[in-house]
Amino acid sequence: MTLFHKKWAVSLLTAGLLAGLTQPGQAQSPSAKTALPATEDDYYKMVTLPVPEGVVLEVGGLAVLPNNKLAVSTRRGDVYLIDNPYMDNYRTPYFRKFASGLHEILGLAYKDGSLYMAQRGELTKLTDRDGDGRADRYETVYAWPISAHYHEYSFGPILMPDGSMFVTGNVAFGDQEWWRGESRVPWRGWTMRITPDGKMEPWATGMRSPCGIGLVDGQFFYADNQGDWMGSGFIMPVNKGDFTGHPAGLRWTNRPESPVKLTDRELYAKVDPRFSPPDGPLVKPENIESERGKALFEVAKEIPAVKTPAVWLPHSVLGISTSEIVTNNTGGTFGPFFEGQLFVGDQGQSKIDRVFLEKVNGTWQGAAFPFREGFMSGVLRMAWGRDGSMFVGQTNRGWGSTGKAPFGLQRLVWSGRTPFEMKTIRAMPDGFEVEFTQPVDKKTAEDPASYELTGFIYKYHPVYGSPIIDDKNCAVKGIAVSPDGMKVRLVVDGLREKYVHEVKIDGVRNQSGQPLLHNAGYYTLNVIPEGRKLAASEFKAVTVNPHAGHTGMKMNETVSPDGPAGATAKAGTTPAAKGKPATGAKPAALAKRTTVQPASWTNGPDQVITIGTQPGLKFDQTKVTVKAGSKIKWTFANNDDMPHNCVIVQPGTALEVGDQAIKMGLKGMNQGYIPNSAKILYHTKLNGPGAADTIYLVAPDKPGQYTYVCTVPGHASLMQGTLEVVP
Repeated sequence: MTLFHKKWAVSLLTAGLLAGLTQPGQAQSPSAKTALPATEDDYYKMVTLPVPEGVVLEVGGLAVLPNNKLAVSTRRGDVYLIDNPYMDNYRTPYFRKFASGLHEILGLAYKDGSLYMAQRGELTKLTDRDGDGRADRYETVYAWPISAHYHEYSFGPILMPDGSMFVTGNVAFGDQEWWRGESRVPWRGWTMRITPDGKMEPWATGMRSPCGIGLVDGQFFYADNQGDWMGSGFIMPVNKGDFTGHPAGLRWTNRPESPVKLTDRELYAKVDPRFSPPDGPLVKPENIESERGKALFEVAKEIPAVKTPAVWLPHSVLGISTSEIVTNNTGGTFGPFFEGQLFVGDQGQSKIDRVFLEKVNGTWQGAAFPFREGFMSGVLRMAWGRDGSMFVGQTNRGWGSTGKAPFGLQRLVWSGRTPFEMKTIRAMPDGFEVEFTQPVDKKTAEDPASYELTGFIYKYHPVYGSPIIDDKNCAVKGIAVSPDGMKVRLVVDGLREKYVHEVKIDGVRNQSGQPLLHNAGYYTLNVIPEGRKLAASEFKAVTVNPHAGHTGMKMNETVSPDGPAGATAKAGTTPAAKGKPATGAKPAALAKRTTVQPASWTNGPDQVITIGTQPGLKFDQTKVTVKAGSKIKWTFANNDDMPHNCVIVQPGTALEVGDQAIKMGLKGMNQGYIPNSAKILYHTKLNGPGAADTIYLVAPDKPGQYTYVCTVPGHASLMQGTLEVVP
């Protein structure tokens, strides 16, 4: 038995944090500190568990054990049992290695004295028969085929009430059409139901990267990420025979044991897969801006086997790499205002979202909200502790995350204070009802300028991700505030079934004058409820819609201080700058994105630079040297399997610009993730996998260490290079 029994000192910061937690229900009287704007940390504190030196805790699974220990599996194939993970009495936790030699464990569950886990190629049961704290029996419950492709991750299990277990499998990618997800062996891209005695039943397909799985009221749910055929992340219930969107797994539906009867041929008759010509060059599908295409719900109308999400998680707004799904059944110890709601992790943006679900006419739908960001690494797994706190297991190797640490294990603890939040958004026959966690100020709640609603959806196509389409403002026609100030009923025009509706509430204040901690929620309106609509006498009518006519921008029609930088600028022109040039920057001789060589460059560029990508959110060159004032032809070629851009910024401003890109919110992707910042000198467009973009630029006059960075949300902290400007 290996025992890590070092005397690590818990930092004073962590100790002070734990000592400073209030008790649930404790008075929240204002103080000099609370006069500052509220932050997430005021309500949910992060406690970092110290990890022993030499332990690489790339968390792949978490399970809380009956003896108050925490089991942790890692991507490197180890399992640890952690004594005192709550750090009671400020004592450090103890790590014991329970098992090793396994293959990339990406899930963990405890049942009847044993641990179950999904390795890459099997569901495994570990048991400690002699009680010495180390597994002495490794048992294969069920093994599935693997092809050795790196992307064939396996996730789970989720324990079901009937004793069965669900596991899910990633797709691989093609050797030739490397951007296209494929199922090389059965049952990749599938959900599998496995009984305790080792019998496997194919359950559903359409999964691409189903890392996020969970149990909601006895129903198996899964989450997927943006990718080919996946416009954005989402969560949805999975029933036997469902097809959830990605066609790779349809390869196996001709097998007798398959409950899915849809074939890829039937699907491709409705949506063009855009394969490369058999005898021609490889052609990677790109978004066709001039074509609307079809949304997934429109295909579902034609093919009943196609299922649509319960809740969409707008890409870059609520994350980029959806992970674990857990339900808050803590009995109020994690905050009674969010009891029964879901929490959904995001690996790429190192954060957790919150989801309110409801059933309307038997159909799942609901609203997603930001909840907590700033974790030390990428959030992959979550588990509830004995005290209602949440353990958060993290990793970023090969995947990247906004949290810079390569791995981490943290505990999220409710401080006892109540944040001012939208608790729920519920669909109504004539609009939405928003419930708050604190009473609202009636004057601001009745002001129509406090609200902005936008409906939108995504394309269903073989391209990596999708811009938002059909985005349209929904006019607020009436407002009714409940007598206790806890609810606001919005009478809304222009709501559309199957569309996502951004409900943005900037202006509402609580009765102490504080704004919402998070001012936007995203409701997936699968079904508009039947029932009584509010009578005109029951709400305050809105005669003028302050947000009428607002729509989204076209893909890559970005806005920066010198005008629409995403559009191709005429060579040699200088758009009028709206902001003061940053110190050290050469006055712009070219637009921030000039795609045609200027006519004045009669001898061509002084230097030609081509930048590519490497796996793990990296440019293939980390340093480029140019002469001050030189003329540069700059090509960015994205040979990765996800979108990237290349943005040249002032020295020391890469993270600032990256954070601004995250805050662009809903329209970020459509604007190429290029924020309105004078810190940006030049930029390419947002390149999908396999695409390239060439721009022409003039190097800054002032020598120094500039930065080129990818500003796609979650990428900026890792994906950087140095542009050295020399005299």
